[in-house]
Amino acid sequence: MIKRDFIAQVVRHGVPAQQAEDHWLEIETAYLEPGRYFHDLSHLEYLLIELIPLKPRFEDWDTTFLSLVYHDVVYNVEQHMVLNNNEEKSAEFATRQLTAMGFPAATIEKCRGQIMATQKHGLAPENDTNLFTDADLSILGKPWTHYAAYKDKVRKEYAVYTDSIYRIGRRKVLETFLQREPLFKTKHFYDRYEETAKENLRKEWQLLQE
Repeated sequence: MIKRDFIAQVVRHGVPAQQAEDHWLEIETAYLEPGRYFHDLSHLEYLLIELIPLKPRFEDWDTTFLSLVYHDVVYNVEQHMVLNNNEEKSAEFATRQLTAMGFPAATIEKCRGQIMATQKHGLAPENDTNLFTDADLSILGKPWTHYAAYKDKVRKEYAVYTDSIYRIGRRKVLETFLQREPLFKTKHFYDRYEETAKENLRKEWQLLQE
């Protein structure tokens, strides 16, 4: 679904079909890199499923869809732990491709901004970005079996780190989310996921203490 929608959108923009396919192949190759267990193409499909019912609420769905496609295209665990620049690198990747495809500067700038917003998932001035970043966090509010599978996949992505080092870093992430009131910025995601997300985060934090 992601591939189909991406190619259809850029072709509508006027990009030749073969060029669209070539750009998609580069994106797909990035998401299929070894070591990706959660931040892969299935994560994009999940986000699309969360957001499609909300399309009428978006001022600019097409740009947000592009942000969704590109937001985790660069995912280097060691860079993330040391430099915390995966979002910046993903935004650069998006800029390069979208520029090559002739997208307007305003579209590219909005896409860059939405990708960078996934670094902290804070409150943005526009609703499109808040819906997008809330969807990116919505796995936190799924039933525990889904959440547990998510946290295990994240741990596998950080397999380069020992348990003791990972626990320290992961607890900090969980504490940041737990201290945020509210966690979700939009009513749609708050009503559906806030309570369960906080329960899941507290449960994982406790497990990391054992």
